[in-house]
Amino acid sequence: MHPVLTTVIQRLALGLLTLFLVSLLIFSAVEFLPGDFTQAVLGQSATEETVAAFRRELGLDQPAWARYLDWIGGVVQGDFGTSFSGRAASGVNRSREVVDLVAPRLMNTLFLAGMTALVAVPLALFLGITAALWRNSLYDRAVNAATLSTISMPEFFVAYILILVFGSLVPIFPSLANVTPEMPLGERIWRCILPSATLMLVIVAHMMRMTRAAIINLLASPYIEMARLKGLSARRVILYHALPNAWAPIVNVIAFNLAYLVVGVVVVEVVFVYPGIGQLMVDAVTSRDIPVVQACALIFAGTYITLNLIADILSIVTNPRLLHPR
Repeated sequence: MHPVLTTVIQRLALGLLTLFLVSLLIFSAVEFLPGDFTQAVLGQSATEETVAAFRRELGLDQPAWARYLDWIGGVVQGDFGTSFSGRAASGVNRSREVVDLVAPRLMNTLFLAGMTALVAVPLALFLGITAALWRNSLYDRAVNAATLSTISMPEFFVAYILILVFGSLVPIFPSLANVTPEMPLGERIWRCILPSATLMLVIVAHMMRMTRAAIINLLASPYIEMARLKGLSARRVILYHALPNAWAPIVNVIAFNLAYLVVGVVVVEVVFVYPGIGQLMVDAVTSRDIPVVQACALIFAGTYITLNLIADILSIVTNPRLLHPR
């Protein structure tokens, strides 16, 4: 079997094993949350018999291992269970399937992440390449100072600064990203500009600095020196000789930041009241809606693992030593 195919299969198996272990961790973490949904609904005045009956109705009286097997078995079949919200001790059940709750919120989060990535990735590559091309120049120092500043600030601080400046002092963009499914695309993009800019300022800095560092690291290689001795321009040396060999670390950091756009969007969604999966998870934790919390956490973990797995595979298949074994 070809070494590349063998390595890819190994990485896929490792990804599935990691996802299984993460599911165990998610279920265990939810188990240790203080209180539960029955106590939140019934209140402190409820009798032990009422609480026990309600827990039995929700299936919370089962052992932890039985509930985990039931949950993970449903997940494998695409069934994340039924939300606890809408249930009452009287037996009235107005709850919805978790998939119906998560799907529209996930689409909103993917829209925000995609909108950010379409601008952030090309911008980061451009800044990284040009900073390496004009290394130690005033432009390079200015770009590095700007990126270091954005990296050092937490997302919520950047978000509030943008809201203060562009939503209050100079009211250009809306401060709240309260989008709806029937909203036109243009208006949706307009309302998502500030949360997208918040995410962009953070991930552009990481990707730009990695791109610059990877290219500069390769400029000391012997084949780069040979290209320079042939009289090639600095631009041609970087674009046609250094950049193709720097793709492995660059692709990894791009995938890592794309995963962050989905996984780390929780704070930004809460600040801008954006109806994404991060906001849904925060609301579910507050109400102790266990099935929704588990579904959101598993989606975050699966997204992160998948994107990093794709980056790992791309870095493997672009490795000449694996593509052309002796």
